[in-house]
Amino acid sequence: MAPNKKKQICILGSTGSIGTQALQVIEEHSDLYEVYCLTANNKVELLAEQAHRFHPAAVVIANEARYDELRRLMDDMPDVKVYAGRQALDEIVEAGPINMVLTAMVGFAGLSPTIHAIKARKAIALANKETLVVAGELIRNLAAEYHAPILPVDSEHSAIFQSLVGEDANPIEKILLTASGGPFRNFSMEQLQTVTKADALRHPTWDMGAKITIDSATMMNKGFEVIEAKWLFGVKASQIQVLVHPQSIVHSAVQFHDGAVKAQLGVPDMRLPIQYAFSYPKRLTLSGDRLDLFATQKLEFFEPDLQKFRCLALAFEAIQKGGNMPCIVNAANEIVNRAFLEDRCSFLQMSDIIAETMQRCTFSAQPDYDTYVATDAEARRIAAELLTK
Repeated sequence: MAPNKKKQICILGSTGSIGTQALQVIEEHSDLYEVYCLTANNKVELLAEQAHRFHPAAVVIANEARYDELRRLMDDMPDVKVYAGRQALDEIVEAGPINMVLTAMVGFAGLSPTIHAIKARKAIALANKETLVVAGELIRNLAAEYHAPILPVDSEHSAIFQSLVGEDANPIEKILLTASGGPFRNFSMEQLQTVTKADALRHPTWDMGAKITIDSATMMNKGFEVIEAKWLFGVKASQIQVLVHPQSIVHSAVQFHDGAVKAQLGVPDMRLPIQYAFSYPKRLTLSGDRLDLFATQKLEFFEPDLQKFRCLALAFEAIQKGGNMPCIVNAANEIVNRAFLEDRCSFLQMSDIIAETMQRCTFSAQPDYDTYVATDAEARRIAAELLTK
């Protein structure tokens, strides 16, 4: 980047939790960063509001049915290009001025624009975990081929990444991936049978969108992060240990082959990993609370209960199976997660349906992109059918 030239950032999913916090980071460091493009799926009012505030070159609404509404809201900004549709997402990330694409979309929908951004040799600030869950090997190979750096934004993967800075090629013995345990960490199986979406949406330490909050409650989110870590850091699943850490102070750690453990600690604030991805290898000032170890009475770590949180066990099973199995798990999970939020599925039924979908869906040991697309569609259909039984 040339001196005094602001880094141009495209935010895929600017109206979600990660996207809105990324805009806070950009606003705090407006001398360094500039928004080139903002995108959303449905939230046209917020997208238009963000556009008026940050004056991007372009905005994209993925849901084409909302285009006219967005266009009306943007009538007073003729210099901002307004696009709609999934293809527009794929095309906008290739725009020449863009230096970095923050993939903050939720779900399988983030895969295609991420691939287009990588092929356009853009730096990727990766917050869409499904991209690596579904197609980890494909993404890793493409990133190497097109020399596109992938900088993790998940707090856990950012913590691992930060712990590896300066370690060069020192071998990783183990990754210690922390999890809050969600709101149901101390619930019995009997109690889990009657929990509601309102219960599940009350996360004890993090403020996230509804989909990820439910995934955190089932611990599927942690299972996905295990898969991500495998591809991001080139380790085996057997080298990744999940630790339930209710305080959410140790965001994750790395154990090296000499026994040393390096960890990243801090208050729960997603702006830190977002900003680090934007500024790496530099650290910039960040407003907000600081970690007070004197006020932190204790740091606890527990093994996860794989019987209560079967989704985590299913994710490990998917890793061992390999191929398109993680894609199957992700698709089924997206269906049951939405069903739970719409009161069409109980908390424990979610893992039952995912497991059954894993059994029924066509397995491919060596999938390509077209296989992933077909697998996603088939797994969604199967999971949806199982919901009606």
